[in-house]
Amino acid sequence: MMKNWITSLFCLLIFGSTFGQHAGPYIVKGIVYDESKEVLIGASVLEKGTTNGTFTDIDGSFVLGLKDSLSILIISYLGYESEEIKVSSNGKEVEAILSPGMVLEEVTVNGYHGPKERKVKRNRNKNRNAVAYEVAPSTPAMIQGRSSGMVMQPHSYIQQDLAIQHNTEEYNLIQENKFLAVENEPLSTFSIDVDAASYSNMRRFIQNGGLPPRDAVRIEEMVNYFDYEYPQPKEVHPFAVVTELSESPWNQEHQLLHIGLQGKHIPTENLPASNLVFLIDVSGSMNSSNKLPLLKSSFKLLTAQLRAKDKVSMVVYAGSSGVVLKPTSGDRKHTIREALDKLQAGGSTAGGAGIQLAYKLARENFVEGGNNRVILATDGDFNVGQTSEGELVQMIEKERESGVFLTVMGFGTGNYKDSKMQQLANKGNGNHAYIDNIEEARKVLVNEFGGSMFTIAKDVKLQLEFNPAYVAGYRLIGYENRMLANEDFNDDQKDAGELGAGHTVTAIYEIIPADVESDFLKGVDKLKYQSNKTAKGAKNGELMTVKLRYKKPDGDKSILLSHVQSNKSSKLQESSDNFRWSAAVAEFGMLLRDSEFKQASSYEQIIDLAKTAKGADEEGYRMEFIRMVRSVRDLSETTTVGK
Repeated sequence: MMKNWITSLFCLLIFGSTFGQHAGPYIVKGIVYDESKEVLIGASVLEKGTTNGTFTDIDGSFVLGLKDSLSILIISYLGYESEEIKVSSNGKEVEAILSPGMVLEEVTVNGYHGPKERKVKRNRNKNRNAVAYEVAPSTPAMIQGRSSGMVMQPHSYIQQDLAIQHNTEEYNLIQENKFLAVENEPLSTFSIDVDAASYSNMRRFIQNGGLPPRDAVRIEEMVNYFDYEYPQPKEVHPFAVVTELSESPWNQEHQLLHIGLQGKHIPTENLPASNLVFLIDVSGSMNSSNKLPLLKSSFKLLTAQLRAKDKVSMVVYAGSSGVVLKPTSGDRKHTIREALDKLQAGGSTAGGAGIQLAYKLARENFVEGGNNRVILATDGDFNVGQTSEGELVQMIEKERESGVFLTVMGFGTGNYKDSKMQQLANKGNGNHAYIDNIEEARKVLVNEFGGSMFTIAKDVKLQLEFNPAYVAGYRLIGYENRMLANEDFNDDQKDAGELGAGHTVTAIYEIIPADVESDFLKGVDKLKYQSNKTAKGAKNGELMTVKLRYKKPDGDKSILLSHVQSNKSSKLQESSDNFRWSAAVAEFGMLLRDSEFKQASSYEQIIDLAKTAKGADEEGYRMEFIRMVRSVRDLSETTTVGK
């Protein structure tokens, strides 16, 4: 059945990228469920014996034009048995219920885990903090979820790339934040992070039947993938701050402190004029269907959002770089789409030269008071000219002084350079997204258009001071690559993260209360030359104070605000949906990382907690998360971990 599923999906995606293009005069409608009657988003529906097919949408439904009113539909979804359903000529709606199926024995997993034990090499890159993951395949024909050169990607494009024989993806090494004793470290300082690339990248691994490498899992980006129902700002500041204290799901003696920022929503028509430069990698490494073709489709979605007052330029780079579209008004959508359609991949990758040219074009067309931004779309595999992370970062740091912001959009598998993309986005006053399918492109470039493209506050930093009267120790979950020295908080020269219009930012601290003894807090011998004073704090009802600094998008001087959280904790079941959902996602991230701090975490607990906090979920993202947790739970029960 697994082979039938692969064959069906291969035909559907490779030969019918515009689904339903061979549709006939007969229309069939239907819906696809799992055994618990929950809808399956992105299930493939194929007219048997043809390349005509479609996917189910966010409510599990589909509409497909058929060649024959008595056709047979093949309905498939990763991890489930395929079903064949004969369409009735009376126009009755099709209802398919898929049963879980064992498909893992035919999938080779990329990362640390897999259905068969194998060797995984962790090779140091020139960048000492980057790790290249090279996966030894189980058989010569099957590499990282690829069978006979095909990557299995439901919801996504199929990659035909026989040339790549090893996974050379690169991820920065993550050393997890540890618990700190308040008596020694009362302050915690970090930069915000609105990126969500890690979540969609993680999803790509799971949907291919595997688990992501540990260092591909950045928990803060998983948490921040989702929107939260925080109140809109009512004061002069462009964002609101909320905090909440409740029990930890994975350790009943501990607490979780939830911090949320809500950026001000601005209707699209009220957003300032944009000066956008599309910087597109058309090198040979982009010559696969989940790279340049998906990139073109994604940028067409973005083009549809543009207004007459916006303007777009387009720069491409391969062995060299060049301008393929001079500044063009946003209402000339046909011209912009034509330029995208003409792009073809081939040659080496002179990424540094392309970046310089794109910034030059952005500066020449700078809009005062507007949104000036370079949008870099690539797999990050630069190999000509300035190619090291250090050289590229220095260039980006210099270019950001012009007031031009940067958005980095990653595409593809096998040679994806996540570490490089992260660095460029972080240093370029920008954000980073990973586009694994067209639905993710729609989320980033349509649903979150304002947040992705329009900055309302830059260099946003947080500094928390914990009260030792109530807190013995704390740990910030995630944000490892966003930690700042305490003195950086007041230094306006220190770069930090940007917040977009309508964006939310969420951070979670795990708290060890003052009256709880914990093995996580390690003591030291008494000091010989200094006094051994114990911090007592004040029992004033204040658990902590969080201070924030931010700058206006065109400002150089930071603005300070603060917020106090009381020592009043609620029961977990009485906490907000925002709290419980973020806790469930963070717990999943800890299990994926096999964190030393996961404690009593479990997949069942995550699923139960997430179900209570799913809310309206109009786009289906939260239900998709719950299904992924189930898939990983089942995968973990049948695989051997090899580290």
